[in-house]
Amino acid sequence: MTKEPENNLMEKIVALSKRRGFVYQGSEIYGGLSGTWDYGPLGVALKKNIENLWWKRFVSDREDMYGVDAAILMNQEVWKASGHTTTFSDPLVECMKCKRRFRADQLTDPKTCPDCKGKLGEARQFNMMFKTHSGATEDETAVSYLRPETAGGMFVNFKNVLDSLHPKLPFGLAQIGKAFRNEIAPRDFIFRVRELEQMEIEYFIPEKLWEEQFEYWRKEMLDWMKSIGLSSSKIHELEVAPEDRAHYSKRTIDFEFDFPFGRKELYGLAYRTDFDLTNHSKASGVDLSYFDDETKERFMPHVIEPTFGVGRTMLALLCDAYTEDTLGEEPRIFLKLSPAVAPVKVAVFPLLKNKPQLVEKAKEVFTMLKKEFGAVVFDDNGNIGKRYRRQDEIGTPFCITVDFDTVEKDAGVTVRGRDTGKQERVVISELSAFLKKALS
Repeated sequence: MTKEPENNLMEKIVALSKRRGFVYQGSEIYGGLSGTWDYGPLGVALKKNIENLWWKRFVSDREDMYGVDAAILMNQEVWKASGHTTTFSDPLVECMKCKRRFRADQLTDPKTCPDCKGKLGEARQFNMMFKTHSGATEDETAVSYLRPETAGGMFVNFKNVLDSLHPKLPFGLAQIGKAFRNEIAPRDFIFRVRELEQMEIEYFIPEKLWEEQFEYWRKEMLDWMKSIGLSSSKIHELEVAPEDRAHYSKRTIDFEFDFPFGRKELYGLAYRTDFDLTNHSKASGVDLSYFDDETKERFMPHVIEPTFGVGRTMLALLCDAYTEDTLGEEPRIFLKLSPAVAPVKVAVFPLLKNKPQLVEKAKEVFTMLKKEFGAVVFDDNGNIGKRYRRQDEIGTPFCITVDFDTVEKDAGVTVRGRDTGKQERVVISELSAFLKKALS
């Protein structure tokens, strides 16, 4: 069993994603729209599994985390106070010959167009926020922006959560939601896009705890990546240099992943100091400080920010899981996904679809397992070998076949594992317990 080593691995993953309903090009029947992608049925299932596991681990299973869901459109003063209207930009250059535009920091030769070899103009800063207007008028007072990150909504709701729930420091706010960035050059499938989804935490602490909490969240993020099945050997930590950090950050670590197109950022961990609450407090005139009942001190909390991209998580999982091997005499493609994230957990087949007794029994088994495991499918299309290959290709951990012995002899079914192709006989009365153990 070997991982695909060729340079066309990304092309194969993109093709599989469309063929099997993970990811489609946005607006495809109209020629597409650059930097936008639609998630198909299996893509939605995989994405929701990632989000649900993240929410359970970092919100539901903790006593110090509170979920919020802030609006995408916010008062423009939010983004002025946070610095996004002046600093959220990338260097843009334009070819004087073909007029195409590029990010200057991504070019090998900053003076020559990579497409037509024409001369590039001087770099200028391009603000990546999508600008719009709220309401019927289109003057400056109605300006709004599609949020470039989910963090802003958590900071402006900090006081609301304090007043509603009276949490004790340290505590965090967590949100899963859309963010929008008008990327100059979206690329690499769903890696760099104009519409993305973030799983983000703002963890509020006294300043003296920042180093301790930064290290704690560093380990939590590494453990999360392991828990969803990403290979540790492909994960790398990059200490971001001061000149490369965001304007609000005193320390940042990027967690990078070995994608087929190179080692790129997967997640980020930043120490934002008290920059956000202090700036929003000054700009809004609302006191966002915290009063400690025990020490009788009032101070502005500092923030540790772990940021997880949903699309990049999904892409890393697909790239890591994509495998080609020969099982028996035929080559096959399969996704070696962790059962925790696999969009389908179990597939149930009748050995032959034209034998009513087999189909009826298979549907009984399917209905039983569907109630318990949810992500279970019934498949009677084509021969058994083709059904196995289809399920392997979408990462289904187990396939169950109902045959003549099931209805005539032992009331058992054949359970076949995805990774090895190993088959074993399990009686139906013990099937749920068997699968619970195997899927865990």
